[in-house]
Order: sequence, then structure tokens, then C-alpha cells
Amino acid sequence: MGLKIFALLLVAVASFAAAQISSASSVPAFLWSPGFSSIEVKESVNYQIISPKDLANSVLNQGGWSDLLCSGRKQENPVDLAIVFVGRELHSSDVVGNKHADPALLNLLKASYTRSNFSMAFPYVAASEEETMENLLVSGFTEACGHGLGVGNVAFSESCSIEGGDFQKLANSHSIHDHLVSRMEKRGKGETDLVVLCHGGSHSVEELDQPRPESEILSEVISSVEQSGTKYAALYVSDPLKPVHYPAYRELERLLAEADNGSAPSTGCDEVCKIKSSLLEGVLVVSNCPYP
Repeated sequence: MGLKIFALLLVAVASFAAAQISSASSVPAFLWSPGFSSIEVKESVNYQIISPKDLANSVLNQGGWSDLLCSGRKQENPVDLAIVFVGRELHSSDVVGNKHADPALLNLLKASYTRSNFSMAFPYVAASEEETMENLLVSGFTEACGHGLGVGNVAFSESCSIEGGDFQKLANSHSIHDHLVSRMEKRGKGETDLVVLCHGGSHSVEELDQPRPESEILSEVISSVEQSGTKYAALYVSDPLKPVHYPAYRELERLLAEADNGSAPSTGCDEVCKIKSSLLEGVLVVSNCPYP
């Protein structure tokens, strides 16, 4: 009897821990396509906590994107455009609990997901503290394809942070629209383009305040693609902005001390230096405090 109770406690603790992990450090992803017709599974949900690399593999294999992105894997009715949209707002808890989330964004994702011929959901994708989601996905696609990406064109918005690769950069929504129109005319028969769009930028203070909601930008892109008659597949995944990590206070104090004493380095800090250090420390503390 005691062993059974102990086992139940372990299960309860494990379930609670998994729920805490999934809600605190995981993000949702949604894959859909109005144009896919050759995939047997029309709708599925993966409730496991997966890594961004696992997500990339699932999109390629279960989602059929290997036929779109990998060289030598083309299907009879190819999709013209593969869109990856990396948002900066949603956590898994926002979708599961429907709290603190942008209703317009959730409604847009729900409508796109349910109206499509094929769709997959990944409620719990583990967020990375070291690399951006867009970089992990593109590198995951490239690695899984084996011989690199076999697409006609790769472009990404300047707000994305992607390492390596000779990719075309898109500065704003107007350049994104112009690029989509231009590729309609230049795309070769059977080719698939890859476009990676990121809402906001890499994690800097200047880019924390976004003038337009991501639901509006994503809606414009989808509407533009659908109105043009382009066959597309889309992947939305969230990668919320991380807090800015400032240098340690002691390092700031050292730099201020050196600046006050000219070019010669110093290990001390005079009264003026201490006042400046205290003011700077107060600014950093206030900037790191959550808004009420």
C-alpha cells in the first residue's frame, strides 16, 4: 500500500513538473497548408515537449516539407512557397490557458489551422536561451536535408537573426510584398521558395516596442499570398523576447572609474565615480523591473 501511494506521488510530482516546464519555458508552433493533398494525416497534435531541432525534423518528415525544401524530393504538385513566421509573443500557457494572449493572433492562427487541408500543432516546443528560433529551424532544415536546401530562393526579414548563408534580406512589409510579387514572375516551374519572417528583432531594447501587432503583419502576408493564387505552406512558431542581460555592476563600476581617471586604469572609485555608479545601478534596476 505504501509503495502504491509513493508511486502515485511520483507520478503527481512528475506531471506537475512537466506542466511547470511546459508553461514556463515552452512555446507553441502551428503548421498548416491549404494546398497539401498528398499527406495522409490531415490534422494532428503532438503533445510532447520537443526541441526546435525535433520541430524542424517533424515539419520535414511528418509535415511533408522535405518534398519542398530538400533537393531531389519534389512531389507532383509542389507548393510554391514555404513561409516560416517567428512571432515574439506567445508562450504555451497563453494558448493552453487562453490567458494574456493576443485574441486577434489566436483567432488568426485558429482560422488558418482549421480551414487548411493539412495541419499540425506542437503546443510545447522548448525555447532556447542561446539561439534564436529562426536560426535553429533553418539550420535544422539544412542539416536534416543532408545535401542542403533545394529551394529556388531563400529570403528572410532583417528582424531575423540567422547565421551564415547568402540569403536575401527584406527590410519591411513593403519589401516583403514586393518580393512575393516578384518571385511569382521569376519562380521556375516546380520550384519552392522559402521565406522566413520575424516579428520584432533580435533581443535589443530599441526593438521591444513594436508599432504593429504581429497578427496584423501575419494576416497581411497570408492575404497577399492567397489573393495571388500562390500555393503555400506555413509554419508559425513563437520565440518570445528574452530579457536584456546587462554587464555586472562591478564591471560597470570599473569602467566608470577608468573613465574618470583618464586613460590610465584604476582599481579605485572616487566620490564622483560612486555617484555615477549609484545612478547607473538605479537605472538598470528600474529597467529590469516588470511593469505593473
